[in-house]
Amino acid sequence: MKITLNGEAREIAPGTTVAMLVALVSADDGRDSRGVAIERNLEIVPKSKHAATIIEDGDRIEVVQFVGGG
Repeated sequence: MKITLNGEAREIAPGTTVAMLVALVSADDGRDSRGVAIERNLEIVPKSKHAATIIEDGDRIEVVQFVGGG
C-alpha cells in the first residue's frame, strides 16, 4: 500500500494504524513517539485515536515532532 509520508512516497502494510506508523517512524529516526502530532489528509488525528485509525492507500500523512526551547 502506498502513502505519502512527510512529502515522500512510502510503502506500508495494509491494516497499519497511525500508532503503528508512529512507532515505525520513531524507530527509523530515533524520535520520541510521545512528542509527535499526526496529520492525515489535512486533518489532525487526536492521540486518543492513533490506535484505532487505520491508514488507507493514498493517504497523505505528516508527522510533526514537538521541540522544546526557550
